[in-house]
Order: sequence, then structure tokens, then C-alpha cells
Amino acid sequence: MAIAIVAALLVLAYWVLLFFTQRSVLFPMPPVTSAPPRPPHAQQIWLTTSFGRVEAWYLPPLGRRAGPTPLLLFTHGNGELIDYWPEEFEPARERGLGVLLVEYPGYGRSEGAPSERSITESTLAAFDWAEQQPHVDQARIIPYGRSLGGGAAAIVASARPVRAMILESAFSSVAAFASGFGAPWFLVRDAFDSVRAVAAFQGPILILHGDRDEIVPPHHARALAAASKNATLTFLPCGHNDCPRPWVEILAFLASNGMI
Repeated sequence: MAIAIVAALLVLAYWVLLFFTQRSVLFPMPPVTSAPPRPPHAQQIWLTTSFGRVEAWYLPPLGRRAGPTPLLLFTHGNGELIDYWPEEFEPARERGLGVLLVEYPGYGRSEGAPSERSITESTLAAFDWAEQQPHVDQARIIPYGRSLGGGAAAIVASARPVRAMILESAFSSVAAFASGFGAPWFLVRDAFDSVRAVAAFQGPILILHGDRDEIVPPHHARALAAASKNATLTFLPCGHNDCPRPWVEILAFLASNGMI
């Protein structure tokens, strides 16, 4: 009996620790001091939210384009900053896509603190900003989320008029991810239930995932794909943080669905 009580107390203590430390694990904000400088072509945008200003960078399409152009609304991984990403999107810009890199609250130069609620508000504010720009085609704003950003992208697709979305190295939900750490669902403070959002979304979805991903194992991608009748699941020969951007697959998906 005494051993059972001690074991129960240890589990309870571990759960309490998880509850209060989970956001530091889920949101390991990197220092902005070591980030690359903002390139001259990146237009700095400040989004107004209930908790302060959140930064975003707009990267215009390369070359002259007639009329409004499609836009990738990109939400990055939890250990990244928008500062890391401008060069990665050169192939998309060459194909006539604009790009909006959205920062998370508390990350980089943005105010506030990261949580599902604050990230939802800031990402929806980014979509609303893009929708009001005359150079952006309102019908072709495509959420593209990587890792944690997949949760933010799925939220945008469920809350705004989106016709297609892209999820890369994304988890099915934080609860499913946290179960690997022995955390029961009721302790999770930021659910990011992407399976539910994907199931409610009627448009085409491209799901990209490394077949050697040990951080977010491939079964998360399979769960996301199984939740939608319109999902295309593509496994890539890489892990979680070593995948080159699969522009061939992304651009082919966008072209086949009338986004470019």
C-alpha cells in the first residue's frame, strides 16, 4: 500500500510539473539577437491584437505580375523565427506567389506571450490583413504551416474562407503529441487539435512529412490524412528539421488546384 501511495504521489508531482512547464517546452523562443537581418525586399507589417503588436513580413512575388496574386501565409515551427525563412521562399516567389511570414506572440520583436489563443488571434489577424490588400488575391490565400505552425494553419483554414492548405511535419494534436511524455489530455493547455480542423475543412490539403521524423512521428501525418477525404499525403526522405522545402510537390499541388 505504501509503495502504491508513493507511486501515485510521484505521478501527481510529475503531472503538476508538466502542467506548469509545458509552455516552455512547447514554445522554446529562440533569441532574436542571433537571427539574420531582415532583407530589403521584406516589408515589415505590424498586426494589432488584443495583447499588443505582432510582427509579420510580406515578401512580394518576383517580377511584374498583372492583377492580384496568390499568397502563402506561412507559420513556422516552435523553435524558429520569421527571420530564418525569406530565402527559403524564393522558388515560390519566382512562380508568382507572395508570402506572408507570421511571427508568434512573444517571439522575436512581437509583444504578448505564446499560447493557442494568442497564436490563433495573431494568425487570423494576418489573414485579415492579407485579405484587405489590393495586390493579394483574396480567393487564393493558402495557409502553410510547419510543425507547430501546422496547428496555426489548420485553425486559419477552419475559421476563414480558405480553398487549400499545406501542412508540413505537423502533429495531429498537442494531446496526441504529449501522450508520448506521459501527459494525459486534460493537462494540455494548448490543444491545437489539427485533426478536428482538418476533418471540418472541405478543400484540398497537402500533407508533407519526413519518414524519419523522430520528433513528430509519421503516425501524426497519417492521422491528419485519414481525417480528410481531400488530403494528399507525401512522405519525404528526411527527419523533422533536415527536410529541404519540397517545392516540386508544393507547386504541383497548388497548380493542380488552381492556386497558381
